[in-house]
Amino acid sequence: MRASARLRYEVLDGQPRAGFRLSEEQLDLRTTLFAEYRPGPFRIAAELYDSRAWLAKPGTTLGTGEVNTFELVQAYVGADLSGSAAIQAGRMTLNLGSRRLVAADDYRNTTNGYSGLKVEATLADQVSATAIYVLPQVRLPDDLPSLLDLETKWDRESLDLQLWGLLLSRRNTLAGATVEAGYFGLAENDAPGRPNRNRHLDTFSARMIRDARAGQTDFEVEIIYQTGSIRTSTAAEAASLPVEAWFVHAEAGYSFTDLAKLRLALEFDMASGDTPGGKFGRFDTLFGMRRADLAPAGLFNAVGRANIATLGLRAEIAPARSWDAFVTYRPMWLADRRDSFSTSGVRDPSGAAGRFAGHQLDGRLRYWLVPNVARWETNLVLLAKGRLYDVAPNSPGSRNTVYLSTGVMLTI
Repeated sequence: MRASARLRYEVLDGQPRAGFRLSEEQLDLRTTLFAEYRPGPFRIAAELYDSRAWLAKPGTTLGTGEVNTFELVQAYVGADLSGSAAIQAGRMTLNLGSRRLVAADDYRNTTNGYSGLKVEATLADQVSATAIYVLPQVRLPDDLPSLLDLETKWDRESLDLQLWGLLLSRRNTLAGATVEAGYFGLAENDAPGRPNRNRHLDTFSARMIRDARAGQTDFEVEIIYQTGSIRTSTAAEAASLPVEAWFVHAEAGYSFTDLAKLRLALEFDMASGDTPGGKFGRFDTLFGMRRADLAPAGLFNAVGRANIATLGLRAEIAPARSWDAFVTYRPMWLADRRDSFSTSGVRDPSGAAGRFAGHQLDGRLRYWLVPNVARWETNLVLLAKGRLYDVAPNSPGSRNTVYLSTGVMLTI
């Protein structure tokens, strides 16, 4: 059995997203309780999440990413079929591959849950495989009055939203790197009282990664291609468009052998945007995380894998077991000038605002107050807004963004 509680305060000034308050603060509390019983080769487990948030005011960004009270996110049975295979069925969290497509988000106050089946197998010659068929849980309630009142409602899963896929991985394939290949299918249809854009997506990925080690270079390259169909709006009679979208991540770094354990890395991320015409080109990251690559979620939540091109310079240090830190600088552009910038919603349909969105400086500091029990974490993001925010008709303004979060997590 294990339990955790994270209390975090967030504050934002100079809103980077369209349609919300220019300044906002939020107090988050996320409590979890996990229990597992292992009779022989079998596993029976359950995990309760309780995610709450306070201090919201009119025009808030508050949503199901912040509030989901008293939810049994995991409730599964599993079995080790042999020394090289395992199966799991029920409600579960998933972290697959790079976590850019399927993940249990950890920075966000709530997480992603999935109900269904997962099979893992170790094959010959250092090859492993993971296959899933799941129904992603739709977090409820999702209306603002209920969220503000911290109401409890059982999350919904149904055949109206299905996810399936296969991930293959082989270690030590080239220059000590691991190679992965994956496919994920998504089928989404209108549900009673919940119209949507009926996404039917096929997403293919290829990845090569060599982990960081002292005195060595490391690298990662991932290419993702997406096809399928999507409606032009949530209206039942809306036309359906073919999808052609893509994402690229490339990274190279070096870890020094000094006492600070300094690692320097150059990163590149680009996700396609939607170009006017007969196809839909905006990349959909499905259920992927964002913090590890681009920026925090929470009140900031403006930078993700959609219509973005960015080059980042990252410096990381971990001089002691008790603390670590990183800082990343990245200029950011729109992949397509007529689509909205990343996940900010800021858009100039004419394209006259150009492509430049701004300069972002992002840092994090973590320190163990009590080793393996209590850890303090602070995140700071500074966004110097570019021309897009001066010109776009729905811009929240050109005042630069400052985002700060600080909190403590207890684990027992």
